Amino acid sequence: GLKPSQQHECSQCTHSVTTQDIIKEENLRDDLRYYFMSPCEKYRARRHKPWKMGVQILKIVMITTQLILFGLNNQLVVSYKEETTMALKNLFLKGYSGVDEDDYCVAVYTQHDVYESLFYVLDQLGRLSVGPLGYTEDEDGKLLPLVICKEYYKRGSVDPSDEAFDIDAHIETGERGNIYSESEIFTFCMSHDPKTANWWRTHNSTFFDLDFYRLVDIKITFQLKGINLQTVRTRELPDCYSFYVTITFDNQCHSGKVKIFLHLDAQSSACRDWKISGTAQKNTHYLLVFDGFVILVCLTSAVLCTRSIVLAVRLLQRFSQFLHENYSRKVCEDDQREFLNGWYLLVIISDLLAIIGSILKMEIQAKSLTSYDVCSIFLGTSTLMVWVGVIRYLGYFQKYNVLILTMKAAFPKVLRFCCCAGMIYLGYTFCGWIVLGPYHEKFEGLSRVAECLFSLLNGDDMFTTFAQLKDKNTLVWFFSRAYLYSFISLFIYMVLSLFIALITDAYETIKNYQRNGFPLTDLQKFLKEQKDYPVVEESSQTDVHIRDTMICCCQRYDI
Repeated sequence: GLKPSQQHECSQCTHSVTTQDIIKEENLRDDLRYYFMSPCEKYRARRHKPWKMGVQILKIVMITTQLILFGLNNQLVVSYKEETTMALKNLFLKGYSGVDEDDYCVAVYTQHDVYESLFYVLDQLGRLSVGPLGYTEDEDGKLLPLVICKEYYKRGSVDPSDEAFDIDAHIETGERGNIYSESEIFTFCMSHDPKTANWWRTHNSTFFDLDFYRLVDIKITFQLKGINLQTVRTRELPDCYSFYVTITFDNQCHSGKVKIFLHLDAQSSACRDWKISGTAQKNTHYLLVFDGFVILVCLTSAVLCTRSIVLAVRLLQRFSQFLHENYSRKVCEDDQREFLNGWYLLVIISDLLAIIGSILKMEIQAKSLTSYDVCSIFLGTSTLMVWVGVIRYLGYFQKYNVLILTMKAAFPKVLRFCCCAGMIYLGYTFCGWIVLGPYHEKFEGLSRVAECLFSLLNGDDMFTTFAQLKDKNTLVWFFSRAYLYSFISLFIYMVLSLFIALITDAYETIKNYQRNGFPLTDLQKFLKEQKDYPVVEESSQTDVHIRDTMICCCQRYDI
């Protein structure tokens, strides 16, 4: 046996080891409690200022302000393009009513009207609109030419009375002057100074003798220059625009209806020679400085959130090691999700999008880029995510946290339900497109069918959808009734009701947990424990007074 002195030393050693284990466990518990505290509780516990929350609030204000400023400028750009397109349609398209007909601008039905519309375009080329528009010049100062191309079937004769036709579909490739041949289409192009196009037309009358049985289409292309002067009102430098105008006479269907399109492709750039009085240039510098500060704030936010994620991973490793050593268990998935905070990932993604959008905005402001749409997508998406991230801070309050908990509880079930309902929805989409597409404008394309069915699912535009098929094919009319009635009955009365029931069930479950308490996981049980141990002289990783504070994480789980 051991001597009394040796027994005393062993008992002291065992007691020391036990004390060290208790200290280690309490340090882990305190670190976990502190990590799951709200910013206010962290300040009360350790006087730790909520820098991350302050940066998020500042970022929300700055990104929203940046978005509003860019949106106002983008509206001016879009309105200028739309109004210029409308002006050119009224200028070059004879009989244009101001509203496009379906997917085209104007339609003509006689050969005389085709000639009149074609010559009207050439006549109007010398009469530009009242806006600051002009013809494009090349590097030598000469006007870029107007190009007219007409496409024919290489050889074709059609006799509808005898139900006879002869079309040459022989594939030929080659180039002879201004004549181009591709597949069965025979193309002939001519070009001239746009200002004297009317004179050129009278001296090349044979070019405009059209064989309508063989004619596929006629395309008139030319370029214009314009300056968007309205941005001066917002103290910004005006942009110079290059407009690529294409007017198409489409006869591909050979149905007796020739559709006329005017397509305008606008590209903006910095003006080469400009002079302006006022504060436009100074305002541009201020905006560039503001965008640079936004980038700096977003970088700070991303770094702080990345730091929190790294800290969470380390705490998860420590807690996992503790469970393995003491209980031979692994951390459950629910507890792992508590450490891997999705809100931080959302904030980091929004920061990256905001940084990219700000860089694009600065390039646009400096007239180096013209990607307004791409920039607006980045800025808009980042702003959306920033405001959604505010819900994280509302989740610390019991009444507001109900929404978050309900969404988390219902999301897996709703996702599985939507996958099943989506299969039925796709079936109706394909069926509606193939059967009703030729007879109903809302079913002409797959995307339009999906949009129409979604509107019906929400109870919108039902009567119009039914009424537009009243004079169509009788068989299709009966099928459309069965199709629409079955879809509306199935999705509104059954699918939507089950969808709402899933969310209601999740909400009732959360309310019941709030009254009776949430099921405790290993992490929550560990945080609620409190062990007493002797006071030692060793330093702790956390301040001792944290143990006497109200535990934020337990509050969050109990609500």
